[in-house]
Amino acid sequence: MRFETSIFADLLKPISRRRFAACVARHDGDAYDKSFGSWQHLVALIYAQLGHASSLRSLETGWNANSHHHYHLGCGRLARATLADANTRRPPAIFAETFAQLSGLADRALRKEGSAMIRLIDSSPIPLGELSQWRTSNGRIRGLKLHVVYDPNADHPSRVDITQANINDIEIGSTVAAEAGATYVFDKGYCSYAWWQEIHAGQAFFVTRKKSNARFTITGTRPVTQGTGDGFTVVEDCEVKLASNGKDTKRPKLDMPLRRIKVKRDEAGELTLLTNDMSRPAVEIAALYKLRWQIELLFRWLKQNLKLANFLGRSENAVRLQIYAAMIAFLLLRLAARAKRIALRPIRFAELVADCLMQRKSIAQIDKPPRVNPSRPREPRLDPRQLSLDYE
Repeated sequence: MRFETSIFADLLKPISRRRFAACVARHDGDAYDKSFGSWQHLVALIYAQLGHASSLRSLETGWNANSHHHYHLGCGRLARATLADANTRRPPAIFAETFAQLSGLADRALRKEGSAMIRLIDSSPIPLGELSQWRTSNGRIRGLKLHVVYDPNADHPSRVDITQANINDIEIGSTVAAEAGATYVFDKGYCSYAWWQEIHAGQAFFVTRKKSNARFTITGTRPVTQGTGDGFTVVEDCEVKLASNGKDTKRPKLDMPLRRIKVKRDEAGELTLLTNDMSRPAVEIAALYKLRWQIELLFRWLKQNLKLANFLGRSENAVRLQIYAAMIAFLLLRLAARAKRIALRPIRFAELVADCLMQRKSIAQIDKPPRVNPSRPREPRLDPRQLSLDYE
């Protein structure tokens, strides 16, 4: 009988074991837990994400109940005390680099040919409540903050950073290096004129909202053609420059050409956008900013379908490891869906994976019933002499 791996083993195939081992050696990841290596740790946490394990005890029980799959996964039995110790001590950089490697693979595999390079930048709080004493507050929630650079054309996050909740968005956003020709879309929380200058100097573009206290003077107007988009109407398009603050009249803070575009939304108020893109039509600029909603949908999907509410440890290190494992699980689902041409909606595909995680079948057949090979009924063998009653 032909051997077939489980759904879970197929999902893990994009992770290069050779690169992962090199990463572990670089960070000395197995220094304290030699009997429970980094690979088994990663696989166990991804299993917890995809299988919706709600605690260390449920993870241990579910994992050990599938011991016949451990050999082919390169793992062994799991003890929750060992996992708890590893969650406290293993460097999160190992999982972070694994995510970065998968992100590069996903960028090549999922990017649509000829599509423009769009990068959406945003953050989302991860509330921890009374989970631990080390949590910090940003005035609204206590916990951590997940910063994401998202590629909407490839539908995957290309960069992830995890910080304390009180870290300002622009502190992380300004570390994103500009790619020539790319367009960065972000909210007004990423207002940094120095960073905007770096984006412009890197031959890239940005689209953002104008802060209410920013003052600009109009240097020219542009005609608004085809100003109606999907759910919005462009009411103004003009060229502007930053007004002098009175302290430095010789050199403004933004020494670059800028456009101010005012947009009236059909079901909301008016938005004022700023961009250094002087060639795109205003309606396309407004559509790019509307595209930013996709990263909000990503955050909602992650929190609803992966374990970013119940954590398997109380230490900051354990929470960071689980968040990186969740992002790796998301990339593995996206890569599998693309490679196997899964036509299901992502949320339905994730639900099926949770139900069939340890079944031995192809991912391409995940929504199909198992193959059944019933024995064919045999035709009775008739003696040719039977009809003639010629028996001796």
